[in-house]
Amino acid sequence: MRLSRRALCLSSLALGLTALAPAAIAQEFPLRVAHAYGETVIPARPQRVATVSWANHEVPLALGVVPVGMAAANFGDADGDGVLPWVKAALDDLGAEVPRLYDEGDGIDFEAVAATQPDVILAAYSGLSRQDYDTLSMIAPVVAFPEGPWATGWRDMIRLNAAGMGMAEEGAALIGRIEGEIAATRAAHPEFEGKTAMFVTHLSPTDLSRISFYTDNDPRVRFFHDLGLKSPAFIAETAESGAFAGEISAERIDLLDDVDLLVTYGGEDLRAGLAENALTAHLPAVAKGGLVLLGNDAMGTAANPTPLSLPWVLNDYAAQLSAALAGAE
Repeated sequence: MRLSRRALCLSSLALGLTALAPAAIAQEFPLRVAHAYGETVIPARPQRVATVSWANHEVPLALGVVPVGMAAANFGDADGDGVLPWVKAALDDLGAEVPRLYDEGDGIDFEAVAATQPDVILAAYSGLSRQDYDTLSMIAPVVAFPEGPWATGWRDMIRLNAAGMGMAEEGAALIGRIEGEIAATRAAHPEFEGKTAMFVTHLSPTDLSRISFYTDNDPRVRFFHDLGLKSPAFIAETAESGAFAGEISAERIDLLDDVDLLVTYGGEDLRAGLAENALTAHLPAVAKGGLVLLGNDAMGTAANPTPLSLPWVLNDYAAQLSAALAGAE
């Protein structure tokens, strides 16, 4: 029943947004969208919307628009078809086939994007270089990230991509709906308030000499804040540089003593490695059970929140965090 319930949630969202369509038609063109690389002018309402990089295609899909091309999923894709389950549910809900997929394992496939003949290219959440942006701009107007690469939160991803489609009002409504779901989940978990959480990037059980982590500039960490959790002081300080990730040596592991929840990607071998390592074994989050291990699956993928994955995994993810926090107390 879980799948059908979530599909029903997506269906209700689409119906609610359909009612807003007249407001979008009333918006005036040309539109101007400001971003880190300047300002993009979109001369007329886009009929063919292409997206590049991670999850940007979820914005048009959530707003009832099927892109003509999008990046294939390269993480969490259990069946290997390049489409994550919440994206497949949205396509099914819209009665649409899977759009053209391009492999971005070696970077943007400019020829594949050009072949879709887009009127606009959405990339509000991406790591586009200036050269990438300039090359894509020769194909169609491009909506790039607002500040730094891979640092765009899901709200701004929706806000900018929706604006690039001429659907700013629908985008605002979508943000409001998702915020309502998050608020309800946060209210259901008062135990999160004031607790500290840290999201560690991939660790190797055989090499724990350095610990890499995401900062407050990364959407994974900002999602913690949405739920009422906060970052340890040293992570917030690292974020001031503008970086979305940082790193410390294991010798400085005492900086993690105030971390209640430690979230990372890995399996039980990593849990065992952390418990056996002379330094990491004494971390409160490891010693007391406040460790959350995410896999290459839907949960691990959706921990980096996106417009369609949030409704799909929100309650399950919060429950997992809550269980770990209870174990650490």
